[in-house]
Amino acid sequence: MSYRAITAALAVATGLAVAVVSAPLAQAAEVKVMASNAVKTALEELGPQFEKASSHKLAFTFKAAAELKAEIEKGAAVDVAILTAGGIDDLVKQGKITSASRTDIVGSSIGLAVRKGAPKPDIATADAFKKTLLAAKSIGYVEQGATGMYLKQLFAKLGVTEAVAGKLVLLPSTNPAAKAVGNGEAEIGMTQISEILPYATADLVGPLPAEVQQVTLFAGGIAAASKEADAAKAFVAFLKSPAAAPVMKAKGLDPK
Repeated sequence: MSYRAITAALAVATGLAVAVVSAPLAQAAEVKVMASNAVKTALEELGPQFEKASSHKLAFTFKAAAELKAEIEKGAAVDVAILTAGGIDDLVKQGKITSASRTDIVGSSIGLAVRKGAPKPDIATADAFKKTLLAAKSIGYVEQGATGMYLKQLFAKLGVTEAVAGKLVLLPSTNPAAKAVGNGEAEIGMTQISEILPYATADLVGPLPAEVQQVTLFAGGIAAASKEADAAKAFVAFLKSPAAAPVMKAKGLDPK
């Protein structure tokens, strides 16, 4: 297949109006992608589609957004970063991410999980959610994740900080809340909905009530020091394409 045919095929596959690959098959690139755990399942499905259409290869690193941001600040090699919008904006200010490449990718909401088959508590309103927190024997969440950072503020807002302090199960990013709940390490767990759906051992009770919900915007950007900027740009464009949107939605994310 000719280079022109390959780029045309990629444009069709991604729903883009123009071809997004600038390197021919013989110059296929490896694109290093650092991405928040919130988008992990979506990228694990979309990644192979992009690789098949473009001939480029993707090397993923998934962790909590704050952890990845710290690694990039210390000089970690990366081509594409997909982190909280605030994290990307900070990296733009530091010159680590090019300002022109900053792109909103998805919005993500917080959900509450229980062990598979366990009774689902009432979280329909802020008051019901507060009562659920007070009644729970243990509450798990990733301390350094976007959810964990918000929950500290939320507990204070609800006036339950002291009441729940003794039953918090603070988890590392390698042990997501839904996994911990499924394993019986916590009675209830909170994290991004996209990080609950993949676990068969946990049930999604639902999103936090609107009054206390926080929708986190995740954005992407290309590293200023990237040696594969064209291929990185193609991948970000693919994530914004109509072809990617259904996958994002199925994984509990809101494409932007």
